[in-house]
Amino acid sequence: MGDDARTLSEVLRRRAASDRDRAALDFEDRSFTFGDVQSHADDWAAALAGAGVTPGARLALMSANRPEFVFAVYGALQLGAAVVMFSPAWKAMEVQHACAVVSPQFVLGDDAGCAALAAALPTAPVVRLDRAVPAAAGDPGPSFDDVDADAVLVFSSGTTGLPKAVRHTHRSLGHGVQHWIASLGLTDRDHFQVATPPVHILGLLNIVTAVAAGSRIRLHPRFELDASLRAIAEERMTLEMAVAPIALGMANHPHLEDFDLSSLRYIMWGATPVAEEVARTVSRRSGVRWLPAYGTSEVPVIAANPVQDPERWRLDSAGLAAPGVEIRIADPDTGAVLEPGSRGEIEVRSRSAMAGYLPDSETAAAFHDGWYRTGDIGWLEPEGWLHITDRLKEMIKVRGFQVAPAELEAVLHGDPRVHDCAVFGVDDDELGEAIVAAVVLAPGAQVAPEELQAVIADRLAGYKRVRHVMVVDAIPRLPSGKALRRQLKEAWIADRR
Repeated sequence: MGDDARTLSEVLRRRAASDRDRAALDFEDRSFTFGDVQSHADDWAAALAGAGVTPGARLALMSANRPEFVFAVYGALQLGAAVVMFSPAWKAMEVQHACAVVSPQFVLGDDAGCAALAAALPTAPVVRLDRAVPAAAGDPGPSFDDVDADAVLVFSSGTTGLPKAVRHTHRSLGHGVQHWIASLGLTDRDHFQVATPPVHILGLLNIVTAVAAGSRIRLHPRFELDASLRAIAEERMTLEMAVAPIALGMANHPHLEDFDLSSLRYIMWGATPVAEEVARTVSRRSGVRWLPAYGTSEVPVIAANPVQDPERWRLDSAGLAAPGVEIRIADPDTGAVLEPGSRGEIEVRSRSAMAGYLPDSETAAAFHDGWYRTGDIGWLEPEGWLHITDRLKEMIKVRGFQVAPAELEAVLHGDPRVHDCAVFGVDDDELGEAIVAAVVLAPGAQVAPEELQAVIADRLAGYKRVRHVMVVDAIPRLPSGKALRRQLKEAWIADRR
């Protein structure tokens, strides 16, 4: 994607023109051709324009998985609006924070999403995905053509705590799409499913990449392992996307052998490092191999195993730099670039890198001489194979989602029974990481761990659930006040040996 860069909506328009009658999107018992997707996008563009949406507007989108999610996103992009992805799992505090960061002018979602967003944005016009949209009258006209305008914003957490909005332009995400097509070896003969939420970068990337490649996708209303396995077998899907919980579910499925998965070229493992024994168990039981890959919200595709050379696939490495991506290892303190074999922070340079964060004040620290600082620690082999070993950032990664310790600590600090606290993650085969809260109780306070877990559960999304509570005498801190979470984690691990 260079001088011929196109907006995401123009990519759909060209695909619909060349493959109008070919199946593009399945949902439950409904199927839509590429022509249908374009027609529905035109209808949504007209409806959104009627509600006052203009180029540059930001739409807060909060919805469960459904075809209208896809149609409305493309309709908004066609108008030149930017779509801000709000997780339907978020609760009031999380929604309010995200709204404060991005200041959306419009609310778009299913009934539940609109209710949550309207509470935080009481004066914003509301457009409901649950209401029928009339067919657009007449020629919809040309698509918005500014490839450097914001297209989508997804939320990610950095080292400073609360979530930030990652800004992707049509150009940057378009490059990410091309990198994903190349990394997956994707063609118009491929057929796969999207079980991860489209508000997450992987789910969103898979949808827009399928359109660009002409692939067919099935969107599920929610993830159910048996339904996903049946879809692979019955529809003869050619590749599968998995994060750690899906992989673990497959490995532990009592009847995995009953599903014919022989049509799959591979299963892609992303979002967390590969658990090799889990991957080997699935391959042994299903006959399907794994294609590890690595990306972030800020740079959607960074590395992948070489899809065209299966004999070189490895479970111990995220792979080689994706086409169009450069990877280097730098000393996290000095910024000095390190030689192969040395451990340091993984830095990435690519035209698919985000345009920046909101708030914008967070952007400068995310880059080092034009290279994006991933916050992940790793090393490179001389041949370029990337190994991820740790994270410089203190984010906790649960089921592929980043959780900011500061966000949970803010909730716990608000409980009068808690004097001090610090939150950290520990390795967990199912979740990737499980959340542990170290708590210093207020003098005289008596509280069961389950009660503190409920405090978090009542305020934050389910994937931010605290799995363990450890009561300590004091939280170790630097003179600056920064909690020494690693010391707490080491104490937690030592207590369980």
